Amino acid sequence: MSDQSFDMEEDEAARELLEEVEYGGRHAGMARWLKPLVAGAWSLFHLILPSPILGTWLALDTVYVRAIHLSFAICLVFLSYPALKKPRMKKLGVWIETKWPRFHGILGIVLGFLGEKKRIPLIDLMLAGLAAFAAGYYALDYMGIATRPGIPLQRDIVLGVTLIVLLLEAARRALGPALPIVAIVFIGYATYAEQAPTLLAFKAVSLNKLVNQLSLSTEGIYGVPLYVSASTVFLFVLFGAMLERTGGGAYFVKLAFSLLGTFRGGPAKAAVLASGLTGMISGSSIANVVTTGTFTIPLMKRAGYPATKAGAIEVAASTNGQLMPPIMGAAAFIIAEYCSLSYFEVVRAAFIPAIISYLALIYITHLEAMKLDLKGMKRVDLPPLGETFRSGIHYLIPLFFLLYLLVVKQYSPELSAFWSILVLGVTVTIHECVLSTLAGKGLGRALRHSGQLMGSSLVMGGRTMMTIGVAVAAAGIIVGIVNLGFGQRITAVVDYFANGNIYAILMMTAIASLILGMGLPTTANYIVMASLTATVIINLSSDAGIVVPLIAAHLFCFYFGILADDTPPVGLAAYAASAISKADPIRTGLQGFTYDLRTAILPFMFFFNTDLLLWGVTAWWEIAAIFVTGLLGMLAFASLTQGWLLVKTRKYEAVLLLVSTLFLLQPLILYRLFPMDALMALENKWIWRCFGMSLYGLVIILQWSRRPRSTEVRT
Repeated sequence: MSDQSFDMEEDEAARELLEEVEYGGRHAGMARWLKPLVAGAWSLFHLILPSPILGTWLALDTVYVRAIHLSFAICLVFLSYPALKKPRMKKLGVWIETKWPRFHGILGIVLGFLGEKKRIPLIDLMLAGLAAFAAGYYALDYMGIATRPGIPLQRDIVLGVTLIVLLLEAARRALGPALPIVAIVFIGYATYAEQAPTLLAFKAVSLNKLVNQLSLSTEGIYGVPLYVSASTVFLFVLFGAMLERTGGGAYFVKLAFSLLGTFRGGPAKAAVLASGLTGMISGSSIANVVTTGTFTIPLMKRAGYPATKAGAIEVAASTNGQLMPPIMGAAAFIIAEYCSLSYFEVVRAAFIPAIISYLALIYITHLEAMKLDLKGMKRVDLPPLGETFRSGIHYLIPLFFLLYLLVVKQYSPELSAFWSILVLGVTVTIHECVLSTLAGKGLGRALRHSGQLMGSSLVMGGRTMMTIGVAVAAAGIIVGIVNLGFGQRITAVVDYFANGNIYAILMMTAIASLILGMGLPTTANYIVMASLTATVIINLSSDAGIVVPLIAAHLFCFYFGILADDTPPVGLAAYAASAISKADPIRTGLQGFTYDLRTAILPFMFFFNTDLLLWGVTAWWEIAAIFVTGLLGMLAFASLTQGWLLVKTRKYEAVLLLVSTLFLLQPLILYRLFPMDALMALENKWIWRCFGMSLYGLVIILQWSRRPRSTEVRT
């Protein structure tokens, strides 16, 4: 088998799902050249902005950048996605034919036009142009709008309403109906708030004020989320797209298998590592599943993992990829803006939870392998480690350069991403030239191939960003309405239902995030939930005497938004994985969610134990100790949920593992639940952490004598 096993083509069904969900399916006729042209131009525009030479020449105000950014995004969506999906068209056609059979012929033509998935119909071409103009109007007449604040002209209102309607339609096409429905509910609430029940009643907003807030200011559609998307997120997504397009994703998969393939359940462990490496620069669960799962899922099945578990492991690993810095599904940059923190502070806070979550998932694959009595792969069937590492070392150079600029030099995220993109382009070109010279094919061919890779990377970056751009802009509608003053009313409502209980509000937020996340992309879900609940969470914490940093509430919303990607019945990541594994998508999603239970408890742990976020922790020894105890807590919880440590866990051992988990991740849980004077003397985190480690060690000792004596495989 050797290295050739890792050169397989991507699964067609999974690729089609990715194309339809992430990029739209149109690729024939005018779409063949118009979509790449618009996407590539969009990428070039964002590459010019931070350039020391061209950027100074262009020197656009942030308002113009936001408007142009949205114009490209909304235009691409109308060019890429049909108005109706095929199944919806069929149901609609059957219903209308039953009611009005005489219109059947006309209906077929109209529905075929609206549901055209390969070519761009004239109506969508017109809508793309109109939407781009409506989005760009804020920039075209910015000076005029600035001179008449709160007094919009009739054309301002017309174009503002047009933008809102077309933005919601673009979001429906690209993201599904959930986000537009939520936005429409908020718009309706703002318009008819005076007629709402007493608890929700508020002074209604006029059409002029609503449109002015949403489309003629930086408080709504053009607010912070769109600003972050335009200034920072695009460049990181472009960097990830370029790394993937030039072969970085496949390299990470091979490297992961070369490192971990020989261990017990090696293919699954390698799948987790590969998805983590890819997730650092991907930001999309579905794209991560398709990129790595095509290689990892068949090899996991071949190693002995059932199809459902093979797909679920890939789903859990790919979903959690959005936890990994530096991109974190584009949310890291928005969190930084909302919390008034530097990007480095956000990454620092998110680092330990992300790492221990991934290591716990690797441990879960090990426990599954032990339960199934699986062995590792033979070294001869794996890519040679040294050769594999050297073959893609040019992909690591820009990654380490990016981390150097962000962490050591502490450059701004956009400038760091810009220089890293240039370094990646140079290293790939040099690599292609070296390979071409060694093969005796000449430099001309190498330069042409490098140019094609760079061009396709620019196109891929734009295609990847269109859904993010539309998602954050549509979420801006909700944020804008909340900023009109309705946020205080919503906070009062949430507080009323939670009855002032911080635990109740956290559970409500978690459940709402999971439900909303079934129809929203992670970033949009985070923006909506953070806008509605972050403030009330912090206020209730303060009332309860719990000092919690704002970032803890924002990361709490973000984590549960991520978990929705594998939550049935929608979980698109599970559908992508099941298309490759040939397993049932619902069972795959449920199994993936059981693996992600460790991620579900983490937000509750770091919310009440901010040491995990390194909040106020500076000593290196304390950081190391927090990491070790946090990791042990996650491993104990993984053994608890899997019912296995060294051997099958008995009931009393499960109780010990549960208590160990609580004291390792929540060392002051007794004092928090029972704030009695008798416990004041034991208000020492390290005493309880040591107690938790002792319990974990006790379970290991209890199971040691029952472990199998086989030493045939590496563990």
